[in-house]
Amino acid sequence: MSRSIRIASVNVNGIRAAVRKGMIEWLDHADVDIMALQEVRATLDELRIALPGWEIVNDEALAKGRAGVAIASRTPATAVRRVIGPEPGDDVDRTEWAGRWIEADFEVDGERVTVVSAYVHTGEAATPRQDAKWAFLDALEARLPVLAADGALALVMGDLNVGHRELDIRNWKGNVKKSGFLPRERAYFDRYFGDAGTDVVGVDGSSGPGLGWVDIGRRFHGDVDGPYTWWSMRGRAFDNDTGWRIDYHLASPALAARVTDYSVLRAPSWDTRWSDHAPVIADYTIGD
Repeated sequence: MSRSIRIASVNVNGIRAAVRKGMIEWLDHADVDIMALQEVRATLDELRIALPGWEIVNDEALAKGRAGVAIASRTPATAVRRVIGPEPGDDVDRTEWAGRWIEADFEVDGERVTVVSAYVHTGEAATPRQDAKWAFLDALEARLPVLAADGALALVMGDLNVGHRELDIRNWKGNVKKSGFLPRERAYFDRYFGDAGTDVVGVDGSSGPGLGWVDIGRRFHGDVDGPYTWWSMRGRAFDNDTGWRIDYHLASPALAARVTDYSVLRAPSWDTRWSDHAPVIADYTIGD
């Protein structure tokens, strides 16, 4: 018998700070079954203290107080993997690779669902920081077909630090030469979301095979500005809704057919925020 499960993703901007500011009160009413977290900046013990009653798996950054991803769930995962693909090359700083990917399998009413929490590098154009981001996006491009093979139910969520289209950034014209909206970055997403088996020409003029994954947020909201998921803490970005849509639910084709609802839970006011990112939540029908 099938049932609906609610899966959320949010960059918490430090789990302990988020809890102090009201995250638990939000969780008490959110009715979430599985939650992908990014930028947790905490150990596993600290996560368990911050989120009592949840089953938690995580991958910590090697640099203390930075990055870190986790998956919290109401029932335990049946398998966990912490490597997105081949280890980065010698030209990529490994301290920038850890704490950015965790992959867990869950058994839900006779079906396996693979959930990923990913935190892509912020990057900085034409610097070594951007090289680490290219390496991660390459690894993601290689991993997506494996996750979706044989009609698997898979979901990659998180702060992917790329606005795919002009609709995804309020001030896109001022960011075309900055990491997060570089044409080469956006071309990766053109291929991720391109029709499987077709040759996709990216916004940067490059070409490659489409992977057939689905951007659930864009599918649900259509060709509208946003809805944005991140706003700078500086100035009046939140009040003016000058944001970026960089937090995603990327669903394999099989799982995308199971989605029934999606929303971005923007806080009602600046002073009620517990992170600079909003949770993105979707409901999926799972089960034989």
